[in-house]
Amino acid sequence: MQSDDLLNEDLESEDLENENTDDTVSEKEYKTAVYAASKEDADKRTDVFLSEKTTLTRTRIQNLIQKGRIDCSGRPVKAKSKVREGDVFTLRYEKARDPDVLPENIPLDIVYEDGDIIIINKQRGLTVHPAHGNENGTLVNALLYHCTDLSDINGVIRPGIVHRIDKDTTGLLAVAKNNAAHLALAEQLKTHSMKRDYLAIVEGVIHENSATVNAPIGRHKTDRKKMAVNTENGREAVTHFTVMERFKDATLVKCSLETGRTHQIRVHMAYIGHPVCADPLYGMRVKRDIDGQALHAFKLTLTHPGTGRLMTFEAEPPEDFKRLLEELRRQKLGN
Repeated sequence: MQSDDLLNEDLESEDLENENTDDTVSEKEYKTAVYAASKEDADKRTDVFLSEKTTLTRTRIQNLIQKGRIDCSGRPVKAKSKVREGDVFTLRYEKARDPDVLPENIPLDIVYEDGDIIIINKQRGLTVHPAHGNENGTLVNALLYHCTDLSDINGVIRPGIVHRIDKDTTGLLAVAKNNAAHLALAEQLKTHSMKRDYLAIVEGVIHENSATVNAPIGRHKTDRKKMAVNTENGREAVTHFTVMERFKDATLVKCSLETGRTHQIRVHMAYIGHPVCADPLYGMRVKRDIDGQALHAFKLTLTHPGTGRLMTFEAEPPEDFKRLLEELRRQKLGN
C-alpha cells in the first residue's frame, strides 16, 4: 500500500527530477508520464505548461524536447508552441534507481518500542529517508543500524516509514516494524484516526482563539522547492489551530492536522499572514534565536496495530524552541 496521502510525496516527479542525461540507457529503463491540457491551460507555452505540471524547470523541459522525449499526441513539439485544450503530452524519462541505503550509527531518541512500532522523537536537521543526492545521514540509516525488522511496503529507501516530518521540524514520528503494522497505521492516517498535534511559534499576534485553515496545497507555480495554496492543482489540506499564548510580536499555537500535505502547517500559517518563526522557505526576515523553523510535533495519538489499545505519546520541544519561548515572554514583560 503506497499512497501520496501517506507519504506526501510525488514519486513520479522525483524520478523526473533525477533523470540521467545519458542517452545510452536501454528502452526498458524508461517510463512515461502523460499530462492533458485543460481549458485553463490553453495558450500557455508548452515548456511553461509542462514545468507547472511537473517538478522540472523550463530548461529541463526544453532539453527533453530537444532529445525527442516529449510529444503531443504522437507529434513532435516545440518549447514555444502554444498549448491547446485537449492536447495530450507524453514524457519519456529514465526511472531513477534507488540508492544503496546503509546502516549508520546515528543517535535516536526512542520514546517507545515494541515488536510492531517504534515512536521516534526526531531531532532537528535529520531527513526522514534517503533520496538521490542525499543518501546518508537520514532517519532510515539510523533505523537500519538500530534494528533490521522494518516494514518493506514502501521500498528499500523508506523501510518502516509511514509518515514524515520535515528535516528541520522536530518531534514525534511513528515507524512500522512489520507490514501488518504498516498497513494498520496507514489506514489510521487515511481515516484521520491517528492524531498529530504540533506546537508552532508564528510571527505576529493572532487575535482569534482558534480557527481552521481549509485551503488546497500544491506545488508553487514558479519555485519548485516550495509548496503553496493552489486552488487549481492543489490537494485538499485542512489545519486546525488554537492559540496557546500571545506575545508582543508572536503567537504560540497548537496545530492539529486533518490531512498531511508536504509543508502543510508552514504553508497554511504563511497563507494567513502568520508564518512559522525562522522558517527559511515561508517565513519573514525576522531574526529569531532558533536553529530552524519553530515547529515541533509534540503529541501523537494512535491505535496500537497489534493490541488495539489507544496510545498517546508526548515529547517536549527542543531546547532552542524553549529558549525562544522564554525570550518572547521576557519581551512581553518589557525585560
